[in-house]
Amino acid sequence: MAIQFKDVSFTYNKDDIFSLNKINLSINTNQEFIAIVGPTGSGKSTLVQIMNGLLLSTKGIVKIFDKIINDKTSSTILTNLRRKIGLIFQFPEYQLFESTVLKDVLFALTSENIKISELQIKAIEILNKVGINSDFLNTSPFKLSGGQQRKVAIAGILIMEPQIIIADEPTRGLDAQGYSDIINIFQYLYQVEKKTIVCITHDMNLVAQYATRVIFMEKGNIVFDNSKEIFFKNFELQKFNLYEPQTFRILKLIEKSLNIPFHPVYSEEECLSYLRKFYLGGI
Repeated sequence: MAIQFKDVSFTYNKDDIFSLNKINLSINTNQEFIAIVGPTGSGKSTLVQIMNGLLLSTKGIVKIFDKIINDKTSSTILTNLRRKIGLIFQFPEYQLFESTVLKDVLFALTSENIKISELQIKAIEILNKVGINSDFLNTSPFKLSGGQQRKVAIAGILIMEPQIIIADEPTRGLDAQGYSDIINIFQYLYQVEKKTIVCITHDMNLVAQYATRVIFMEKGNIVFDNSKEIFFKNFELQKFNLYEPQTFRILKLIEKSLNIPFHPVYSEEECLSYLRKFYLGGI
């Protein structure tokens, strides 16, 4: 098992209430797309930062790739952990600090016993994969657009070849093109490279399209951990200021006007297929 939490609790200060309360959770590297959903302040970011070793649990047992992680864990083990479980922050400016795009992507591997020429070739390949061409190699990452900065941050994680990729609100604040670009990157990582993706998101379209598992958090607790089908069937999204997926809204309008039962469809491809059958009289 890649990630195991047993009765894990966390507080930022001893006198504060717990940000996480007795969390029990298991995640493997078997090509899952896990969406972590919940209100602001529910503990989502705290949870994934413990998965990555950026924060250490206050109580309970955290086991990552069969190693118990706590305040006695060495910095060497934590560094190796963060290479296996890459964390992409919601705000890329927290993750970017070198003077050029190339230096930023290479930073994590500069201490490795690998020729700099080989590292540069690898970095350029990964930057091309995420949609940053070689014209930007010597550009300051802080002169890039928000979407481009996010791509550079992703490249800086991918160069470490992580087994699990965690992303905190990867599409928030992006325009339509930036949103599409980032979604395509994660789609490729999940479907082609068969990575396990853990994604904090409020984007129900993303959840409907890609998630194989949904974890819902509230007040530091996991209150739901199951498939997206069961999630959308049982959760009152509006109660938590979450909007139904676009495919749901489209089909509900059509089916309500024709007085036929709602048929949940999750991906855009499924929705188009359903509508074609519908208008051709096959439903």
